[in-house]
Parts: sequence; C-alpha cells; structure tokens
Amino acid sequence: MTSQVTEKKVKKNLKSLWLILAFLSLIIIVLLPTPDGLPVAGHRALAILAFAVILWVSEAVSYPVSAAMIIALTAMLLGLSPSMEDPSEIIGTSAALKMALGGFSNSAVALVAAALFLASAMQATNLHKRIALWILTRVGTKTGSIVFGAILVSIVLAFFVPSATARAGALVPILMGMVAAFGLPKNSKLAALLIITAVQSISIWNVGIKTAAAQNMVAIGFIEKEFGITISWGQWFLYAAPWSILMSIILYFVMINLIKPETKNVQGSKEITRQQLKDLGPLKKEELRLIIVSVALLFFWATESKLHPFDTTTVTIIAIAILLSPKIGVFDWKSVEKLIPWGTIIVFAVGIALGTILLDTQGAQWLSDNVFGAMGLDGMPLLATIALISAFNILIHLGFASATSLSSALIPVFIALTTTISLDGNDIGFVIIQQFVISFGFLLPVSAPQNMLAYGTGAFTVKDFLKSGIPLTIAGYLLILLFSATYWKWIGLL
Repeated sequence: MTSQVTEKKVKKNLKSLWLILAFLSLIIIVLLPTPDGLPVAGHRALAILAFAVILWVSEAVSYPVSAAMIIALTAMLLGLSPSMEDPSEIIGTSAALKMALGGFSNSAVALVAAALFLASAMQATNLHKRIALWILTRVGTKTGSIVFGAILVSIVLAFFVPSATARAGALVPILMGMVAAFGLPKNSKLAALLIITAVQSISIWNVGIKTAAAQNMVAIGFIEKEFGITISWGQWFLYAAPWSILMSIILYFVMINLIKPETKNVQGSKEITRQQLKDLGPLKKEELRLIIVSVALLFFWATESKLHPFDTTTVTIIAIAILLSPKIGVFDWKSVEKLIPWGTIIVFAVGIALGTILLDTQGAQWLSDNVFGAMGLDGMPLLATIALISAFNILIHLGFASATSLSSALIPVFIALTTTISLDGNDIGFVIIQQFVISFGFLLPVSAPQNMLAYGTGAFTVKDFLKSGIPLTIAGYLLILLFSATYWKWIGLL
C-alpha cells in the first residue's frame, strides 16, 4: 500500500515537472528572436505547438485540459501578435480566439462527434458484443482458429464501430472471459496471445477504413482545407484496405509463431461463447433497428460520390438523428450523454484549429523547411522521400499516446513539406500515406488508447507487446514502401 502511495506521488511530481517544462519551453521560444521569413504570429504558433506537444507526450494534464490551455494561449499570444496582412496592427484577442475555436466548425469534428454517438449506440445496445460473440462461436476450438476469429471480429467491427477504444472494449472482455473459463490465469500465454492479437488487429484496421479512427478525420480535415479535395470512404478503402488485409495475414502468422500458448486446443471455447451469447438474450428491437441503420450507413459511406451526392459527415449525422428519434431510435439523450467522451471532441477540434493556425501563419512551412530541409529531400526520388519521412514518423510516434494529437501536430507540417519539395504532383497521396503511418500503434502499450485498455487487463507485459510490435512495424513499413512503388502508383494515389 505504501509503495502504491509513493508511486502515485512520484507520478504526480513528474507531471508537475512536465507542466513546468511545457511553460518554460513556451516562454523561451516566444522570447527568442523571430527568425527571418517567419511572421511573429507563426513564431508564437510554433511556441504553442511545442507547449502542446510536451503536454500530449507527457500527459501532464488530461487532453481536454490541455485543449483549454491551448485555446487560452492562442487567444493571448496570437491576439497580441502583428497582423499578417498589416503588421502595424495587432490581430486582437477576439480574432485570435475565433482562430483557436475554428476547429469546431470543421466538418471532420462533426463526423467524429457523430461517430462517437454511433459507438455509444453499440455500447448501449451491446450489439458490438453480440456481433463479436456470434463470430467467435463460428470459429474452431484450436488456438489458431480463435486467433483468426479475434482478427475477424476486429475487422468486422471496424466497419460498424467508428472507435478503436470501443472495439477493444467489446472484444477484450470476451477473450479474457474465455481464458478465465478455461481455468487459466489472466497473465497466461493464451491470454497474451489473444489480447495482443485483438488490439494489434484494431490498429491495423484503423488504417484500412476511413471511419475506423478519429485521426483519419484530422488528416482529411486538413486535406480538404488545404487542397480543396475530399477523400471519399470508398477511395480510402481502395487505397488502404489491401494494405490492412496483408497486414492481418502477417499478424496471424507473427502471433501464432511468437507466443506459444499452454494448449493448442481450447476445449469448450465454443460452449463458453455460446453461453455468453445466450446470456444476452434474443435480438432486441433496438438492436435490429441499429443493424438496419448501420448497414444503411455503411452502404451510403461506400457509395459516396458514386450513387448519391451525400458526404460521409452528413450521412452519419442523419443516422444519429434517426437513432435518437423517439419510437424509431435506440436510445435517448439522457442515456447517450453519459456514454460520450465529450473531452475527445474538444481535443479533436482544438488540434485541428492549432494545425490550421500553423498553416495560416506559415509556422508549419518554416518548421518543415528547417526540419526536413536539412535532410536534403529536394531532388530525392519520391520513394526515398516516403521511406525517410515514414521512418521519422514511426520514431516520433514513440512519444505520443494519441494518434489524433500526432496527426494534429504532423499533418500540417507534411502538407507544408509538399510545397517545398518536388513530389511530381503526388502531394495528396504523400500526405495520405503519412497518415497511414501515423496510425501505426504496434510498438508499445502507450502507442494507442486501445493498447492501454488491453494492457490494463494484466494479460501481457510491455516486453510481450514489443515482441509482436517490432516485426509488425517492420512489416508495415516495408509494405508502405512496396505499395508506394507498385499498387498506389497503379491506382493513381501516387
């Protein structure tokens, strides 16, 4: 008990130190002379970015609290900066505050909010759990079959549950229940095998499906604003799903060869999952209505800009309105407001606002020129550029617990990079590919929220996760390069 108290005190002190470091970095950067060619507003935007990155990496304060701090600092520091149009006048705190809150008007934020409502509908009805159990009752009793089943469940749920954490929240308890029912401890080899497989598969399909992860919406929000082009659900699936399919196959073979469970045949696993499915009772009317809405939603997503003129965000919001409607819906406002992580929406909006400010004040351009300019990227072949930036991207991710925050920090810089180096007209493709790499959360439990949820079960150690993460990261990186040299060129992404 004493050691736990001491550990909490140490963590609290460390968080305080990180918070002090964040403010010191902000102050030092602001006090430094503004570099030539960089507006004062861009200089101060970079100071706020440094402050934000330290908070995001260290989690010195919660993400929503960091968002409030970023809004306040943006309003003050940018408000007192000379205007970009007329340096003789200041921007003003009112105009700066409008910039800080600009992310809330982005359609990507509306889509993330709607996606969280959809995930909450799944939780409220337990439909995602029913789907997972139904699939697991169909696979065999051999451990290889159950591993395949865990991957299959994560793939199917990725289409209908637009939250990686919610998908992990559905699948992980079911798999842990199977382990417990078989009489094995929670830290058994079988538990490690199944739980790691599940969350790694979830990360893989965060890449494969546009609506599977919030960080994809961040990238799309910036792409739409800067390039004036929308990436439809179907286009994203065409680009990314083949990569995710191959990675799922690699995951299967990595896991069954990496972790040897206590038994190769989990006798009674089907009976366990069937009993859990039976405990849910017969399919409820609310679940049936949710299935109909979800299938219709998937149809409209997949046929966006082909069979109808409705964009992904509009269709999703319509679906949420139906799900909240009396008689035909599945839950009411009182139920849903308890299930929605409202802080996530705030962080998402503020992240987009900060990225937009970096682009508008030329801060992202300056950072790109100075970070990547030293690498001598200009004149490099496109494939070499993708290889180098992707490796940089993977290394940076080691410090981030949130891919959404990483997208907010890096995507504006990558967009700025496309204006300074020759990419042979493949600017959008380059940015999308880097977004795929941002979703790599394979190496450490802290690399993604779903990893941390799984790690909390005690089913595996950091070392176990790293053993699977290293080969998956290498394989994913090499596949990115292979697809860049072949498939993505053939279909016109590059």
